[in-house]
Amino acid sequence: MLADLDKARLARLRCAIEEDIAQGRYLGANVIVARHGEIGFRGSIGYATAEKNTPLREDAVFSIFSMTKAFTNTLVFRAIEQGHFALTTRVSRIIPEFRGGLRESLTVYHLLTHTTGLPPIFVPRPGMYIDRLDEVIAAICEVVQAEEEPGVKVNYSPMAAHALLGEMVRRVDPTGRGYRQIAVEDLFCPLGMKDTWLGVRPDLRGRKIAPHFLPTRAPMQHLGHSNLGENGAFEEEDAEMPWVGAVSTMDDLFRFAEMLRRRGELDGVRIVSRAFLERATENHTGDKPNELYKKLFLSRGWKPAPAYVGLGFSLRGEAIVEHQFGTLTSPRTFGNYGAGSMIFWVDPALDLTFVATTTGVMQECDNIERFQRLADIAVSAAT
Repeated sequence: MLADLDKARLARLRCAIEEDIAQGRYLGANVIVARHGEIGFRGSIGYATAEKNTPLREDAVFSIFSMTKAFTNTLVFRAIEQGHFALTTRVSRIIPEFRGGLRESLTVYHLLTHTTGLPPIFVPRPGMYIDRLDEVIAAICEVVQAEEEPGVKVNYSPMAAHALLGEMVRRVDPTGRGYRQIAVEDLFCPLGMKDTWLGVRPDLRGRKIAPHFLPTRAPMQHLGHSNLGENGAFEEEDAEMPWVGAVSTMDDLFRFAEMLRRRGELDGVRIVSRAFLERATENHTGDKPNELYKKLFLSRGWKPAPAYVGLGFSLRGEAIVEHQFGTLTSPRTFGNYGAGSMIFWVDPALDLTFVATTTGVMQECDNIERFQRLADIAVSAAT
């Protein structure tokens, strides 16, 4: 058995994905399952486009949406370990324009744990372009106020928290680098993530898959300065969006996930300390529900679950509820996901890594059901 994974049960994983695609639930999937760092399953299944006339390539480049936040989290960890700020640092100390009102006491810890008290916005102003970080930060500072005291509730922040974190990382950089340059030089290049970038690098464009939202269109616009359509921000070459703007491949995401599984190091390169990752993968939100997901769950008739948020990571937690990390993974399983299509998680108890990049962006509850099913199949293969 390769990687202590049952080959027949991994074959069932492929069959499940093929069944989903045949039923029209989504278009295609690139998936890696590994144990102890050894890949037991690596597959490219289905189609790249809605027309279903182009097979999905293993080296396809995806907009990874909110999985971008995982990169920003890691850069924040590094900035803290280098002494540039702390979990307790107020955002307004680094970004003075953010002063005023209840948000005055908001800290890095609140941003990472989605306990900011800020509204869960996708754009600061309706109809504005979101591909330039400086413009987004200026708009957030001007119009986005806290609705309640930080630390009271968990309310997933689609945009504001990680835009602010990315800007903080940029402002404290000793050499004055931009956010993209920091991500490339301190994270992507050291980890050998050669096909990962902020914005669509020209040499990646031929493999880049434009997001296709199911069943019809995205629930909100993502506009860019080049006016490439309602989701044009995801196609901009110079997009710099620390919350949603990265592109990557399944192999690069696997390298990133493996660095986390190995507690901050890969191929002799240490990105972040073991101690910080141990702290980051603890539950920091107790039994509080995620207010944004609470509404989604209630709309489906599901029981709302605890948020189970670490420092930037989502955790599996103890409760048996609908969860993208499955029902069979251990409580300390951690990872990140993106808009109905992307996911990675690491189960430290099983030493198991799962990565999936998919074509066809699903409605979120359908996506949770899909990834829960695939996670449970993957875990069942661990011998």
